[in-house]
Amino acid sequence: MSNPSSPASADPLRPFLVIPAGGRGLRMGGGLPKQFRDWDGRPLLQVTVEAFLAPGMPRLAGIALAVPDSHLEEARSWPFPVPYTVVPGGDTRQESVWLALRTLPNLPMAPVMIHDAVRPFPPAVPLWEALEALNRFDGVLLGEPSTDTLKRVDSLGRVLRTEPREEFFRAQTPQIARLGTWLQAFQAAEEAGFIGTDDVSLLERLGLSVKLIPSPSSNLKLTTPEDWERSRPH
Repeated sequence: MSNPSSPASADPLRPFLVIPAGGRGLRMGGGLPKQFRDWDGRPLLQVTVEAFLAPGMPRLAGIALAVPDSHLEEARSWPFPVPYTVVPGGDTRQESVWLALRTLPNLPMAPVMIHDAVRPFPPAVPLWEALEALNRFDGVLLGEPSTDTLKRVDSLGRVLRTEPREEFFRAQTPQIARLGTWLQAFQAAEEAGFIGTDDVSLLERLGLSVKLIPSPSSNLKLTTPEDWERSRPH
């Protein structure tokens, strides 16, 4: 791993952070999107962004957020110490990312970290490793090693075989590529009508090389009320 004393040790260009936060958060219940619910006195999305601004994290070049129309003014009022833009989100997460990416400066080689709005505990060490790996791969993502026994089954639920767990990871974010690579991949996906289940799947469909960096389970995504209650500050 590179020495985390300076962002230049990972890449000569500081990374941008893109967070698609245009969803309604229906699985959490209630009327307010979960990314704007109160988390220890601040909206969760603001807390997530601030986690990337904490000591020990790579210094950001800028931030782009995609949020619901109803929350544009609120998000634009947050006092982040780096340049940031806020745009209306799209109908899908992928469209929101695409809209946010196009607001970034024309720096094709700049690393861009795409991160979930409701994943407020990004881990610093794997993130530095991921940025360093971008010097050798087209894309990088964080992922949690599987601790479960995995069974492959057929359409009737019959077990076909047990899969080696060391080959399986739960995808997390950030997912990282250079801006030019992301723009190429999202443009190609739009033209093909392809909707990926995560961001690097758009790189994978183009045959680009993607590296996974192991990351702890603490980098969790707050999806359900149970996730929220287990993780919130008390």
